[in-house]
Amino acid sequence: MIKVIVARNSEQHITGFTMSGHADFDVHGKDLVCAGASAVVFGSVNALYALTDYEPAIDLAEEGGYLSVKLEDTSDDKVQLILETMIVSLTTIESEYNEFIKLEYE
Repeated sequence: MIKVIVARNSEQHITGFTMSGHADFDVHGKDLVCAGASAVVFGSVNALYALTDYEPAIDLAEEGGYLSVKLEDTSDDKVQLILETMIVSLTTIESEYNEFIKLEYE
């Protein structure tokens, strides 16, 4: 199962997230849940770089299955909007494939 943990501060700004695990919906290369979640998350991180001046701290496992993104500064509205959009997209995937992907909040 893919687990996405989203961290928020007291102002409800996203301060980071981690995505870990594997969906195991299908065999490697045909796993639609993994492909969808990965496209959403990596597309969002790429959007942070392409559309803002913000560079988050990123930790990525070389063999896959783990991504951590941390934000020191949460005041940029555009950064927050990109990450909130990511959460909406992941929630949509979770609503259809909840036995393969789970979102949690801390």
